[in-house]
Amino acid sequence: MKPALTFTPLFLAIAATISPLAHAADAPPTDGFVEGSSLTINTRNYYMNRDRRDIHTDDSKEWGQGFLGVFESGYTQGTVGFGLDAHAMLGLKLDGGGGTDGSSILPYGSGNGKAPGSFSTGGGTLKVRAFDTELKAGDLFLNNPVIAGGMTRMLPETFRGVSLTNHSLDGWMFEGGQASFAKLYNQSGHGRIGTSYGALPKGQDSQHMNWAGVAWSGLPGLTSNLYASELKDVWNQYYYDLDYTYALNDLVSLNPGLHFYHTQDTGHALLGDIDNNTYSLHFTVGVGNHSVTAAYQRVNGNTPFDYIAQGDSVYLDNSQQYSDFNGPNERSWKLKYAYDFAGLGVPGLTSAVSYISGKTDLTKVDPNSRGYSAWYSAEGKNAKHWERDIDLKYVVQGGKAKDLAVRLQWATNRGSNGYSAVDRDVDEYRVIVDYPINVF
Repeated sequence: MKPALTFTPLFLAIAATISPLAHAADAPPTDGFVEGSSLTINTRNYYMNRDRRDIHTDDSKEWGQGFLGVFESGYTQGTVGFGLDAHAMLGLKLDGGGGTDGSSILPYGSGNGKAPGSFSTGGGTLKVRAFDTELKAGDLFLNNPVIAGGMTRMLPETFRGVSLTNHSLDGWMFEGGQASFAKLYNQSGHGRIGTSYGALPKGQDSQHMNWAGVAWSGLPGLTSNLYASELKDVWNQYYYDLDYTYALNDLVSLNPGLHFYHTQDTGHALLGDIDNNTYSLHFTVGVGNHSVTAAYQRVNGNTPFDYIAQGDSVYLDNSQQYSDFNGPNERSWKLKYAYDFAGLGVPGLTSAVSYISGKTDLTKVDPNSRGYSAWYSAEGKNAKHWERDIDLKYVVQGGKAKDLAVRLQWATNRGSNGYSAVDRDVDEYRVIVDYPINVF
């Protein structure tokens, strides 16, 4: 049995820098607890039609209306300021699904397979600010490369734990934290934090996740992030990225970038042996309102690249609408074209078309691997799949409907030679309508 680790060395090194930096600046001005408060409400109407072509399920449509209200207070006066954030979510079933489609719009049904007519949740966060350091404890909206809730479904995922953020140095952001529970996109209650692709043994859960990170944007057009995390008794995960945008002139820009993850099993290794290096490279050429991106992604390891359940903490170029192209030893290419219709006098209208192709040898996956055996296929010697995505979005620019956004998404995924066990033959359509309301 491998010795359990509480924190990775990199986690300790980064976290140790946060406290001293808190004294590097004077206390920032504050508007006060009440004066600095805000309340926003986002309404999201979400329709998803996922047609699984290989198994032809009848109930693959879900349609719902979501409401997310977020209150954020200011801070009390003084060197150390205190505040309170709160949120409430409500999801209404409009039609179909029952959760049997697995699209994460509506809750999974009970014995009758039907989703409830509504589901809701709420949460609060206590926060403390001293100098340029902010501590939060409670229900958190997180968004970083190793733990992110995101907004790709009707309602977001939230995490219960603590976080610490520091902005003392210009161009730098330091953060760290621990989360023990997660509220999934389509659920009201919380459960232990888990993974997206790995199947943990029954009755054995990871107790918490620790993370620490540094984000840097010290030069124009250049950004970089370095993160470390530990999902207790499952994995240590490290992330690095580098992204640079260079303007050749007023019309042409170049944007190369790199994302890299290393994942290694730790502690009791509840998902078995993991030794995975996954990276993606992209290069984008922008010409006026046009842009073309080429990307290459590679998974090195006999397990898939995995991340936190239902989250968006997969900062890889070929993570698409349906597939993440993250299978064991998978290699994938992407070509993407995007156009901003402001060039034709229609500001707010944007579009993108992508094509991605991936291949791997699934016979190299250990069929007895704990947690990832579903990826094994004796027929997967030359497993291939591809995905085609079309994305069209319009945001109203003015008037009473200002900021109303309508988004249409289409995805087609086709797999062969064993890939259907995970990445099925699917045609997927989404219609998403957002209307944010700033109450105060």
